Amino acid sequence: LVPIQESVTTCKSHEKDFNGCAVLPRFPKLHLQGARSRLISHAVKRREESTRLNQKENDSEEPSMDFRNVESQLRRHLLQSILVSTTVGVVTSSPDPSIAMDTSFASSTSSLLAAAVATAEVIKVLKPPMDNRNYESYTLDNGMRVLLVSDPETSTMAAGMHVHVGAMSDPEEVPGLAHFNEHMLFLGTKDYPDEAGFETFLSKNSGSSNAFTGSEETVYYFDMSSNADVKQGLSRFGSFFTSPLFTEGATNRELNAIESENAKNLQSDIFRFYQIEKGRGNKNHPFSKFFTGNKSTLLDETKKKNIDLRQELLKFYEKYYSSNQMYLAVISSQSLPTLKNYVNDAFSKVPNRNVDVPEASWLGVQPFTSDIKQSAIPSLGYKLEIVPVQDLRSISFAFPIVYESKSEFDDLLLLKPDDYVGHLLGHEGPGSLLSYLKREGWANGVGSSSDNESSDFETFVVSVELTNKGLTALDQVSSAVFSYINMLQNDDIPSNTFEEVLRLSELNWRFLSKGEPSGYVQSLVSAMEKYEPSLYVAGPRRIALRGVDSGLLNSSKPRDSFSSSAEIDMTKDAVKKFVAKLRPSNTMVTVVSKSFQGKTKLKEKWYDTAYNVEAIPSAVLREWETPPKAGKLGFNYPKPNVFIPSENELKVLKPPPKNSNVPKTF
Repeated sequence: LVPIQESVTTCKSHEKDFNGCAVLPRFPKLHLQGARSRLISHAVKRREESTRLNQKENDSEEPSMDFRNVESQLRRHLLQSILVSTTVGVVTSSPDPSIAMDTSFASSTSSLLAAAVATAEVIKVLKPPMDNRNYESYTLDNGMRVLLVSDPETSTMAAGMHVHVGAMSDPEEVPGLAHFNEHMLFLGTKDYPDEAGFETFLSKNSGSSNAFTGSEETVYYFDMSSNADVKQGLSRFGSFFTSPLFTEGATNRELNAIESENAKNLQSDIFRFYQIEKGRGNKNHPFSKFFTGNKSTLLDETKKKNIDLRQELLKFYEKYYSSNQMYLAVISSQSLPTLKNYVNDAFSKVPNRNVDVPEASWLGVQPFTSDIKQSAIPSLGYKLEIVPVQDLRSISFAFPIVYESKSEFDDLLLLKPDDYVGHLLGHEGPGSLLSYLKREGWANGVGSSSDNESSDFETFVVSVELTNKGLTALDQVSSAVFSYINMLQNDDIPSNTFEEVLRLSELNWRFLSKGEPSGYVQSLVSAMEKYEPSLYVAGPRRIALRGVDSGLLNSSKPRDSFSSSAEIDMTKDAVKKFVAKLRPSNTMVTVVSKSFQGKTKLKEKWYDTAYNVEAIPSAVLREWETPPKAGKLGFNYPKPNVFIPSENELKVLKPPPKNSNVPKTF
């Protein structure tokens, strides 16, 4: 973990395979990494066993990075200005038609965006223009959605399974059960009872496996040589979801792994800050739960309550692990028909219990509230002072964005208005928030982004890395942040900003390069739960995915601009609605500094993090509602960037006279 030394902006790059995009990744979900690194071969890079963030997302795909290098993305809300690194696999680069076919049949899906395909209609799976791989999406008879990727050039196969249930579905009496369940699936099945059988098989085939548990998802994945027995690999993997054993012996032993993992996390600012945020959540919303669990919550407390832990595991598995809530992606060198046969044999027996989406059980519950009796740590309208483990200085403003309707969720998913807001707040040039703060000597960096935390809300965070001087000028820094936000709310954002963000996104879509398969399947399965089959690849990696007629984007060809002024206006409206929620009354303020050490009065329950909390005075909130005018602080929108290339070829616009030494103008 290293402090941020410069400001950054965002364009949801965990959901795009950006190559050279000078932006900060959108913060993915916090994932709970398995305590045992299931490293099988020295030929496969070891995956870090600390927090993994996904995405979600994981889902940031930097072509030049390895998905397993966990410290390559900015994690949650800059984690109060901590820069770490993470990963993602990407798509390929060699010219080919950019459309793959998908034959889909009736299914049930947990996607909040759209229902599953119900006919044998041929569907285009949009893929980058330079992707030479073949894709096929279909639905098994048991309702499981499948995406196959055939890549004759790869020497590694990988498979990932997204199960749409996570730590927010833990029983109140057993915190950490979803995470523990994730561990247990690796420890023997009815068809392959040897606890070490899967690892042994992978070790002979240059492979590795792992899993992570998020708020509403649990993702399992493995890789191995594509020249080995891929069919057996998928068969072993598929048995996780048909007949896990959950033996008494393995249950007791794996508790030690959970405890070891928790102990490792106790001095991680990532986990400490994240649990602080969860403590600020509404007690009646499952986001407020302790996700990782430890030996105390899983063993000691269950014994006190006469709860049989193994029976709880079985109940959880049988309640939530249903094929209609599962999404599978496989990439290998075999042909699509061959892979399809392997998958059908391995996964068609996964039981379909026809379960509802887990988030239905907390629909309508507000994740955060200003009522201090409803949360362990006061949230909206309060400021926290936190003592970090590392020497960090920052102030952050977290704005919960609660989805009020399906259309609002669709806007955020398809139009991505937060990309444009993050782009502007993270701007570094003249007239930017950062340029003002640097000029005053208060900050080294500014970052902003959204975190898709769950199906009912996300959190948009503006984080400022402070100097020592800035730490003594928190009121002025806060006032500047709200002054810039006020400009976004009241002064029209120029059309060229929207066009530039789109063009940058499309340039990265064009020049995606191939990453390692394990990271790519993780990215794909997370996207499959959210998007229509045609957008499994493009959905998280492009913006402006819906037209004014509500039709979804249907072309893989990179765009130079929006299709019409009406489409820009629709995006502007979505941005206006989004920034309207960035209100002082809807923010949680967090200040992080070692200078608070020895001055705090409170301790967080699970990680013993020292902190203070105080209500933001009404007078201060009123000042933030009517901050200094943007012009007074020198704020203005970025000027057009003439250096962003377009899809059109370079053309000589004004040929110089013959025998002239004047350079040509392109």
